[in-house]
Amino acid sequence: MAEVDAAVADKTVRLQVAAARQEESGQGIARMPRSAFQALGITEGDVVEITGKRSTAAVAMAAYDEDQSLDVVRLDGLQRGNAEVGSGEHVKIAAAESRPATRVVFAPAQREMRLQGPAQALKRNFFRKPIVAGDLVATTGQQPVENMPPEVRRMFNAPAYALTQIRLSVVSTVPKGIVHIDDDTEVELRAEFEPPRDGRAVVNYDDVGGMGDTIQALREMVELPLRYPELFTRLGVDPPKGVLLHGPPGTGKTRLAQAVANESDASFFTINGPEIMGSGYGESEKRLREVFEEASKSAPAIIFIDEIDSIAPKRDRVPGEAEKRLVAQLLTLMDGLEARANLVVIAATNRPEAIDEALRRPGRFDREIVIGVPDEKGRREILGIHTRGMPLGDKVDLDELARATYGFVGADIAALAREAAIDAVRRIMPRLDLDERTVPQEVLDDLYVSREDFLAALKRIQPSAMREVMVQMPNVRWSDIGGIPDAIATLKEGIELPLKNPDAFHRLGIRSAKGFLLYGPPGTGKTLLAKAVAKEAEANFISMKSSDLLSKWYGESEQQIARMFKRARAVAPCVLFIDEIDSLVPARGSGQGEPQVTGRVVNTILAEMDGLEELQSVVVIGATNRPALVDPALLRPGRFDELVYVGTPDRPGREQILGIHTANMPLAKDVKLADIAEKTERFTGADLEDVVRRAGLNAIQRGGGEVKTVAAADFEEALKDSRATVTPEMESEYRKMRGELKKRAAEVHPIGFLHEGMVESTRAAKHE
Repeated sequence: MAEVDAAVADKTVRLQVAAARQEESGQGIARMPRSAFQALGITEGDVVEITGKRSTAAVAMAAYDEDQSLDVVRLDGLQRGNAEVGSGEHVKIAAAESRPATRVVFAPAQREMRLQGPAQALKRNFFRKPIVAGDLVATTGQQPVENMPPEVRRMFNAPAYALTQIRLSVVSTVPKGIVHIDDDTEVELRAEFEPPRDGRAVVNYDDVGGMGDTIQALREMVELPLRYPELFTRLGVDPPKGVLLHGPPGTGKTRLAQAVANESDASFFTINGPEIMGSGYGESEKRLREVFEEASKSAPAIIFIDEIDSIAPKRDRVPGEAEKRLVAQLLTLMDGLEARANLVVIAATNRPEAIDEALRRPGRFDREIVIGVPDEKGRREILGIHTRGMPLGDKVDLDELARATYGFVGADIAALAREAAIDAVRRIMPRLDLDERTVPQEVLDDLYVSREDFLAALKRIQPSAMREVMVQMPNVRWSDIGGIPDAIATLKEGIELPLKNPDAFHRLGIRSAKGFLLYGPPGTGKTLLAKAVAKEAEANFISMKSSDLLSKWYGESEQQIARMFKRARAVAPCVLFIDEIDSLVPARGSGQGEPQVTGRVVNTILAEMDGLEELQSVVVIGATNRPALVDPALLRPGRFDELVYVGTPDRPGREQILGIHTANMPLAKDVKLADIAEKTERFTGADLEDVVRRAGLNAIQRGGGEVKTVAAADFEEALKDSRATVTPEMESEYRKMRGELKKRAAEVHPIGFLHEGMVESTRAAKHE
């Protein structure tokens, strides 16, 4: 159990530091095992002194159940920084006495923040919490942690100071040592930024969510060589020299590098491309050398190169000699790191394919770490980080928001929290006097962010990777589609189930379907089905038309398709919908379209869909009313696994569709939807919608602007002007297709396998 120090009389214990949970960041508590409480003779809620390279204070709380048998103390990032220790190091903990302070001075610890407000709010926020001069502390509006004794809960139940977690430096306290704020304490808040002690950054691992495995890998690559270089010397190997972080924009690559530098207690040097580039001959290379030389003198140090693709592009693709010399200089400096101990280079980019290949080898960048789009658990962590200190309404459910923000990266979630906060501020604007420079305290006390604020913000914020596509989330549900229950059941099984429960497929060792081809007569609801799938499966929805993908420039079409699939992978889970797919991937050799272009496009899509096997949560849906023209290679399992026929609805289906379209229409008592459904044989969903629309127009013509209901006579008149778009001959052809389509991929000849009469008639119609 807890390891009692040699000086038993001093009642100190020595414990190993571990990271606290994200939701407890900024609370100022230390989680310790019960054995430590017994050794120190303290109870929950008592103040303890934590001593690493420096001493700080915290409120002692019981360890999590899984930690009770371990000699660990869990501290958040601010406390680790205050004690100047990192995760995995040891600290001494002793019982301490906190004295009431007569005066405490705070200052902003963030350079971009200027605070002007009543110190009384700070007094409530830090009431009775132990603090030490020189500490970094944080305001918080979160609820008290679970299983906290009532007397301790009152200490943590202070309202937030502002709509975000604000980090402050404790400039001075009277008296010195461990103190707490009580009713008689004078609290001063300085407006100007004061740099934290030793120039510490305020970013730590608690500020980076959704990348626990990445942090662990980065710590192995960076912290170990910087803290314990003798380990690698003993093993007779060179320590890692560089790490390349790559992933979509906004995932937290730069923030992660800052956190690593702060937690590893290393000097941090940043290189930005535009700052390095000089106008004179050799000036860029000189500036680069100076950064490396300065870092080597300040070792242990981390050099962070942001957007490395801008200063180290592929040399065979840049015309200028200056860029080529800069790349060569960087290669030389990276190789020259051998003589410079305790120096690690971290680079970040969202375009790893644009970096010179010579950099991407062991000895320069030893490991490449992908920082991808966070999953639901990661999004929940990031939401917790960005809502720290935010006074949340009772109905705000961060788990619900994490489920709804699929495809969001950290920057998107930060924007979501900011927009929700702006909505909250907008609510109290009428109560503000614009002539006054300060906000009344009672207004600040009433300020909170509600669930409605977040839902309103969700409508304005979309995943940054989707902004180029500008596709909004569909609002179509299964209940909005009628008459095609078999197609809905197939799509539910094939798409909604694997996207919502991927673990079940992993357990059974099977893969989910990659593609679905929806075919059937025009107007039966194929596009609506694809939208409903994306909505019900809680996935991003990318809809592409053939005209967007085909280009007159050589090779441009293939690039557009590759870009579309890449974007779908970046925002997974994603439904990729290609409407009228027969014009994009006609059967090769059929003479449809320009042969060379369509052949290359078909080959690209075949390759991309085969590549989806390794990818997770990306489903391709194609829709066509001319399946005879689609290349047979697409119709095999592994590409379009399911061929879903979307036909004309039967009588109960037509009645259901009529009910959907008349849901908001005031119907007269004589209107019987079952009778209308009986008279609309072979009508598709689009035809039935047209009937309802015409009936409404007839009612307006009959009664003018004062009409209040639509009568049965209006529907009778509408039926006279409407017709079924699907003829008996078309129905017969599609029935034959259903049996023959599955044989198509096995045929050798590209188009001689299916009803040639329909192919010929389609071609004739096209020529006309």
